[in-house]
Amino acid sequence: VLPNPPLSLLPFSLTGKEALTHLPSLGPSGGSAQGRVHVKQCELLQLSRRQKRLCRREPGLAETLRDSIRLGILECQFQFRSERWNCSLEGRTSLLKRGFKETAFLFAVSSAALTHSLARACSAGRMERCTCDDSPGLENRKAWQWGVCGDNLKYSTKFLKKFLGQKRIGKDLRARVDIHNTNVGIKAVKNGLKTTCKCHGVSGSCAVRTCWKQLSPFHEIGRLLKLRYDDAVKVFSTSNDAVGHSELAGPPRHGHAPRHPPAPRATDLVYVEDSPSFCRPSKYSLGTAGRTCSREGNCDSMCCGRGYNTQSRLVTFSCHCQVQWCCYVECQQCMQEEVVYSCKQ
Repeated sequence: VLPNPPLSLLPFSLTGKEALTHLPSLGPSGGSAQGRVHVKQCELLQLSRRQKRLCRREPGLAETLRDSIRLGILECQFQFRSERWNCSLEGRTSLLKRGFKETAFLFAVSSAALTHSLARACSAGRMERCTCDDSPGLENRKAWQWGVCGDNLKYSTKFLKKFLGQKRIGKDLRARVDIHNTNVGIKAVKNGLKTTCKCHGVSGSCAVRTCWKQLSPFHEIGRLLKLRYDDAVKVFSTSNDAVGHSELAGPPRHGHAPRHPPAPRATDLVYVEDSPSFCRPSKYSLGTAGRTCSREGNCDSMCCGRGYNTQSRLVTFSCHCQVQWCCYVECQQCMQEEVVYSCKQ
C-alpha cells in the first residue's frame, strides 16, 4: 500500500482540511475585485499546484469546488449514519492512505459530487466557460428564456478528468484502484442523467416541446454508491501478457475458477485490504462509544457487543396545528417521552 497516494488523485473534497466557512463569497462587485476574490478562494482550497493553476483560470470554479466539498461530505455522512464508520472527518487523512472499502467510497462520492456540482454550475450560469448542455435543437438563448437549461455533464466530465490529471500508473496497484473508484463515481452521475421535456403552446397544448438533460438528485447517486460499497470487490494485481501491463483482478464469479481471474466491472467499487472494525478509537475513527442507535435495528452491531445505555428524555414538538384565516398556521406545543439508546464505552 502506498504511504501517500498521488495528490492529484486524492478526493480533495473529503479530506476535512478545507476552511469552508472562511471562504469569501463572490459578490456583485466589479470584475477586478471579483477576480481577486476568486483567486483567494483557489488558494484556500487543499489543491495541488497544478489544480490551483487550473482553478485560477476558471472563474466560478472555486465556489463550485466548495459546493462539491459540502455535497460530498453531507451525502457520505447521511449514507453511513447507521454504520460503525459514520464518515466523520476525524481520521479521514489516515483513512485515505489505506485501501479499505471506506476509502473506495470516499473516492467515488468525491468525484461524483464534483461531477454533479460542475454540471449544475454550468446550467445555473455560475461558470464563465460553460453554459447549458448542447442538446440537439436547443439553442442556449431559448433555453435561458424558457428556463430549461440542461445540466452540462459533457463539459463537467471532460473538465474533471483534466482537473484530476488521471494517468495509468504502471504497476502501482493503489493508484489504479483509486482511479477505478473515481471513475465509478463519475459513471454513477452519468447513469442518473435523464431527459426532461416541457410543453409550450396555447392553453397548455404541446404544440412546441422542448427537451433537455437533467441530473438525478444527489441523494439517488449517494444511495447507488452505498449499494456499490455494500458489494465492493477485493482486488489484486495480475499481469496481462497480451497488453503488456498489470491489471486489476477480483475473485472468481459464480463459484468457478477460470484460467484468468476476472477483472472487476466498471461499476464495482474495489478495495485491496480489509477494513478495521471501527469499534474502538483509532487513527481512522473515534469508535462507536456514545453513538445513538436503534434497539430493534443496529445497536448490537454498532455497539460491538459492549451493550448500550437507555435514557429517557422529554422532547417538545408542534402539535394540533390548524390553518387560521387567512394566511398562517397556529400550533400548540406538546411534550412526549423519548427513549434514547447509546453505545457503552
